[in-house]
Amino acid sequence: MPGGPAVYPEVVQEEVWIPLVDEPIGEIVAQLESENADLRELVDSPQKLLAFRTFAYIRVGIVLGRLLVDRDDAPGDGTETWVERLAREPEVQAELLEELRAVAAEVAAESEHEEPAAPDEGARSRFRAFAKRALDS
Repeated sequence: MPGGPAVYPEVVQEEVWIPLVDEPIGEIVAQLESENADLRELVDSPQKLLAFRTFAYIRVGIVLGRLLVDRDDAPGDGTETWVERLAREPEVQAELLEELRAVAAEVAAESEHEEPAAPDEGARSRFRAFAKRALDS
């Protein structure tokens, strides 16, 4: 197309994320995340969660790819993918969880200097006092 690629504004962000989450790596990350509350404590805002999941998918994929290259696994019977087969192994799960904890810690450390996504209790009470004064006058 002359002038560059076409832009489709009707494509919403949610549609872009669906293929990533439906893949085996997305399922593995979601399972490990749901089983380990310590991960969610570190990524406690929507922005942190988005960054965590983005980097988690990449780094879990890298770990699984390295393991696939390092091992000479048989192809299997076709009922599951090599990713699913590897992720069931306890030592692989432990390595993946370690990687996810590292990602969560890095995301949390990077965002320490950022403003919180929601106001703290002090800001809330100052706003309540301001609103009360404004309504009373």
